[in-house]
Amino acid sequence: MRLPTLTRLLKSVAGQFPDRRALSVSGKFDLSHSRLQHLVDSAAAKLAGAGVKPGDVVALVFPNTVEFVIMFLAVIRARATAAPLNAAYTAEEFEFYLSDSESKLLVTSIEGNGPAETAASKLNIQHVTAELPDARAELILSWTQFNSNDSESDSVLEIVNDGSDVALFLHTSGTTSRPKGVPLTQFNLASSVNNIKSVYKLTESDSTVIVLPLFHVHGLMAGLLSSLAAGAAVTLPAAGRFSASTFWADMVQYNATWYTAVPTIHQIILDRHSTKPEKVYPNLRFIRSCSASLAPAILNRLEEAFGAPVLEAYAMTEATHLMSSNPLPENGPHKAGSVGKPAGQEMVILDANGVVQEANVKGEVCIKGSNVTKGYKSNPVANEEAFRYGWFHTGDIGYFDSDGYLHLVGRIKELINRGGEKISPIEVDAVLLAHPDVAQAVAFGVPDEKYGEEINCAIIPREGSKIGEEDVLSFCRNNLAAFKVPKKVFLTDSLPKTASGKIQRRIVAAHFLHQKS
Repeated sequence: MRLPTLTRLLKSVAGQFPDRRALSVSGKFDLSHSRLQHLVDSAAAKLAGAGVKPGDVVALVFPNTVEFVIMFLAVIRARATAAPLNAAYTAEEFEFYLSDSESKLLVTSIEGNGPAETAASKLNIQHVTAELPDARAELILSWTQFNSNDSESDSVLEIVNDGSDVALFLHTSGTTSRPKGVPLTQFNLASSVNNIKSVYKLTESDSTVIVLPLFHVHGLMAGLLSSLAAGAAVTLPAAGRFSASTFWADMVQYNATWYTAVPTIHQIILDRHSTKPEKVYPNLRFIRSCSASLAPAILNRLEEAFGAPVLEAYAMTEATHLMSSNPLPENGPHKAGSVGKPAGQEMVILDANGVVQEANVKGEVCIKGSNVTKGYKSNPVANEEAFRYGWFHTGDIGYFDSDGYLHLVGRIKELINRGGEKISPIEVDAVLLAHPDVAQAVAFGVPDEKYGEEINCAIIPREGSKIGEEDVLSFCRNNLAAFKVPKKVFLTDSLPKTASGKIQRRIVAAHFLHQKS
């Protein structure tokens, strides 16, 4: 029996819902599922005709544009491997990622990307551009000899995708070490897309606006590919990235039924709602939050503001995104502070000896399933550490409650060890964010001569508030055990974030420790 592939799923959807809207660029044009399929096949033929072979890695450096979507799907249709990269990287970073992925080709928008091109040139990697001038045009690749309706257009029909094809190559954002390369197969992608569709009951009636970068697994899998595989519609903002000022207008115009974002973006959306509310909001089935812990106070504010259930989920690159999620209201309660139940995979809590733990006992969250990578690229040491006792080890500490809902305590490497007391920074974050004058907050560990580690935190005050360090500490003393109260509070107007909008504690700690010294 052939393993399922994402490519076959999308082809089937294009046959089932040919005329339904698949992809829009806000205010510019719409593509139907059948039109998108045609553009993908045509671009895949151009790639194959230009010598791109199965297994070749193609680096994609784009904003969130229609060209990125077509090129991503065309690369995997041609049995090559797509390696989406953050357009904001420096030339040195591009050199590392292009080299580590062993990319054979760099594709960018017609505007190009100087640092990526510099790195590609240094590594002797060919660079081409891709452009779709309008909805009726063919995608133009800058290989001039392949721009017409060429003879290769039929050759793509002979390419049969396999579930074992490595379709996607991403790097982890690694909390301590250099980023690790994660190969994900067509079968991994198909499995994850089916898990996401199933949990959120996505159908052809759904519509969403992409707010997250598509070079990151959250936006790519949960926002874009799961929607397309359900026959649903996706809208890309005109600017090629999230903009708080156009977000709700796009959501209303394109009849959005849901959206998915990281907590930072939810907070930006909430802040705008409190200062510049919209005249009308769409009627949403649900709002999804993932990629970092969502404080219960923020979840409650989102639900009050937008009248939709907020479902927190848990995911990582190595699991092709989704691992667990709170259910839709018709399938059970959603719990603030929990990341819900396992979604389409096995999940256990293991102790250090690989023994499965009972409910309410903390240990490492471990998974297995058809969505999980087979292992990191060329990294036997990391693979040995990650795949022990027959399970993939996430590096997260958590526990199942008596209803089978997962609660995360924190990354093993981010737990703060204050004189032998292990403190969850997530718990401290939740208290800080419950303060009405705090817009964003993050707790982190810093070296301490007496205790080994001590807690500090950084907060962004809400606009117009006069909150000071003593107000924060007093609030913490009333809501946390004494040993969990931060020793120092940094008041700031911005927090360093990763490209996907995650706040990484080690980066924040280094940033503020450097300020202090």
